[in-house]
Amino acid sequence: MSPHRQPRGRLSPQQPSPAHSSPARPSATLTRRGFLAGVSALGAGLALTGCTAASAAQPTTISFYLSKPEVIPYFHKLIAKYNAEQSKVRVVMDSSSNVPADFVRNQPPDLGCWNYNFSVAEFVNHGALSDLSDTPQAKSINPALWPLMKQTADYPGRVSAIPYSVMAEGVIYNKDLFAQHGVAVPTTWSQLVEVCKKLMAAGVTPFFNTYRDTWTIAQGMFDYTIGGMVDVPAFFGGLKKEGTKVGPASSVSFSKDLSAPMARMIELTKYGNKDAASRGYGDGNTAFAQGKAAMYLQGPWALSQIALTNAKANLGMFPLPVTESPDDLKVRVNVDLALWIPEASPNKAAARDFMAWLMQPRINDTYNDDNDGFGSRLNAPAPTNPALAGLRKYYAGNRFYLGASQLIPGAIPVANYAQAMALGSSPASQLSLLDSDWSRYAIRVA
Repeated sequence: MSPHRQPRGRLSPQQPSPAHSSPARPSATLTRRGFLAGVSALGAGLALTGCTAASAAQPTTISFYLSKPEVIPYFHKLIAKYNAEQSKVRVVMDSSSNVPADFVRNQPPDLGCWNYNFSVAEFVNHGALSDLSDTPQAKSINPALWPLMKQTADYPGRVSAIPYSVMAEGVIYNKDLFAQHGVAVPTTWSQLVEVCKKLMAAGVTPFFNTYRDTWTIAQGMFDYTIGGMVDVPAFFGGLKKEGTKVGPASSVSFSKDLSAPMARMIELTKYGNKDAASRGYGDGNTAFAQGKAAMYLQGPWALSQIALTNAKANLGMFPLPVTESPDDLKVRVNVDLALWIPEASPNKAAARDFMAWLMQPRINDTYNDDNDGFGSRLNAPAPTNPALAGLRKYYAGNRFYLGASQLIPGAIPVANYAQAMALGSSPASQLSLLDSDWSRYAIRVA
């Protein structure tokens, strides 16, 4: 999940909230109780195609829940645009409700727009989300994204969510520092090490690291080294098959399969700033904007934050090379936003209408370009931000992977384990903890 950031371009709203050490939670706006009172008279079964003259003057009101706080102002403008363009449906933003509790009360939002990770997996796996496979929007999605969706959560025979925006992540680098010191973008591990050594010899810190905020380690060097060396889908598929037996004797385990990537991660820590333990995400953005390091392991959400300090920063991005073969280069991705409609919604037709409107190229492509996201539709254009140019061919070629930290249940503190390794703890001990945690989790969900 991305931290708070300022959207670029056409619908730019207010200044973003400060970033913090864990994925952001929505700020309070309208409560679900407030708008439900206003729509109770409409009836649960009103269909868009069967409106009478009386009901045509009274649109179906639906609740739209958005989990990404930094784009709430952006979506407020989209909602206003949609409400002004048609009279059948009225959308009301809801960003403060307790969605799990709403599902328990059988009062979920009519349309959700969430980061597609373990926070939504429970609803998918239990069949709480309706099937969208018959929609034109589902048919428009890049087929390479469906395996990623299923990796996170899947209900057999259903398309439970439509990916809306994908974030592609890698190494952000300072092009001017690279040019000044005569180093090129590395495509192999040995080239990366040589770049680091050359920069250090010139008095330049290769990487600015922010170990105080655990999520920055998890989504950065932990995920990048794993994704660059390991077949992530096959690995997690193997873990699921082993279930409660994950450990020293299992065919797949964290201890066995992630040992080599963690060795790479530990070596990367040698090329970072000495005060990384006390630095957080906000410190990293400021320091990198000031040219205090040549590289930064972050996603595109950091670009706008860096620009707040140095709007003229000449930046680019590339996938972290972890092996000696350029053919192994891939970018980390996450489905930053996905659209879904609960089975319990009494307004599925209206929700589908708004979903279809949001997925139009003129709306979807503009949102992604403004927010440095990659499109989910098969023919969606690449984002125009020049800083993302180095990632485009990898995304277009489907050379991407989900971050391993996103595929580990939230009950397992993987980010804390990654932090412990970055600060000097034995990778073997932390990976053993992951094995034990996974086995215990498998017992609970069996």
